[in-house]
Amino acid sequence: MGINTVFEALSHPVRRKVLALLKRGPLSAGELASHFDIAKPTISVHLAKLRDAELVVVERQGTSLIYHLNASILEAALAGLLSLKDESQ
Repeated sequence: MGINTVFEALSHPVRRKVLALLKRGPLSAGELASHFDIAKPTISVHLAKLRDAELVVVERQGTSLIYHLNASILEAALAGLLSLKDESQ
């Protein structure tokens, strides 16, 4: 996990909303898409960015892709950011 990739993924409000939705529990790609008024291919791009940053884990169930929040990556990125504060003092 690269911290730059994580923060780039977090920079878009749609991706932050996806993470907030997944905080409640796993959802399929279709269920996630239903929360947004944007094209499904656009949602797919956002989900790919989250996967690349390892902020979500994807599991195939039949023909569905189920997305799970990977909170440990978010925690590691925040810890890395907070460590910068400690180094600057």
